[in-house]
Formats: sequence, structure tokens, C-alpha cells
Amino acid sequence: MKKVRILMLLLACVSLLSAQPRRDNVAQKLVGAWRLVSVEGTDPTFHFAYDHPTGVIIYDRSGWMSVQIDIKGTRKPFLNGPAGGTSEEKVAAFDNYIAYYGTYTLDLKAQTVTHHLQDASSPNWRGVNNVRWFEFQSNDRLLLIPREDGKGGVINRKNATFKLLWERIK
Repeated sequence: MKKVRILMLLLACVSLLSAQPRRDNVAQKLVGAWRLVSVEGTDPTFHFAYDHPTGVIIYDRSGWMSVQIDIKGTRKPFLNGPAGGTSEEKVAAFDNYIAYYGTYTLDLKAQTVTHHLQDASSPNWRGVNNVRWFEFQSNDRLLLIPREDGKGGVINRKNATFKLLWERIK
């Protein structure tokens, strides 16, 4: 009887220990800086026309993240210097650039990462939660698939066509 209790205690300890490392392994794998490799499909919310986009997304160990994307990949410097842009130049620069930062959380069961936006290039995004399905295609490739359908709902993952592929920066 004593051996059975000890065996049960050991099994309970092993099951508790094995549950946590999965989350830790995924979180550790996510941490780092990632370069945007490609964008597939059209953003159903904002309908951006991505054309050779460039970008970086960073996840840190403390639970913070930030992302910056140049939608066209060809933003031009202002003709009159950094502080001397015309109204048209400023609008073009703003309309072709996405940036936000905040904390993030992982949901391993749903295979999602949620970006809790603290601030963003668009002030309307403050306080928004951007939920992304995530998939590691290798140790150095991360696929993020936004769940939003652009109408306040959620897309079924198998029907999602908007995907961002990131590559770890080494």
C-alpha cells in the first residue's frame, strides 16, 4: 500500500512538471527578433495592399512585444529633411506604416498569441487585443495568422487567407 502511494505521488509530480515545460518551451521559442519574410492575402480589417513589405516583430522574456511594418517597403525620405515633410509626404508615410507595442499572452490550447496593444501608430488601436494563431514552421520561421474577419467577428482558421511569415533574426 505504501509503494502504491509513493508511485501515485511520483506520477502526480511528473505530470505537473511535464505540463509547465511545454508552455515554457513555446514561450522561449517565441522570444527574440523576427524579420518579415512575406505577407500572403489581404488584411480583412484594413485592406492594406502589401507590396514588398518590410518589418520586425520582437517578443521579450518579460511578456512585452512590439511590431513595425512598412507596408510598401519603399517609403521615401522627406525632401526637406526629417522634420520638413509636406502634408502629403507625412500622410503617405503614415498610411504606409504600422507600429504598435504592448504585452502578449500565449494560449497553447488555442495556439494563439494575443498582442495587448498599449499604444500604436493609429491611436484607435490603443487597448485593442490582436489575436494571432501561431505556427512554428521550423526553429527560425514563425507564421502568424490574424483571427479578425474585419467585421467584428473571427475567421475559422481553415478559412484564414491573411498570413504573415517571419524569420528569426540571428
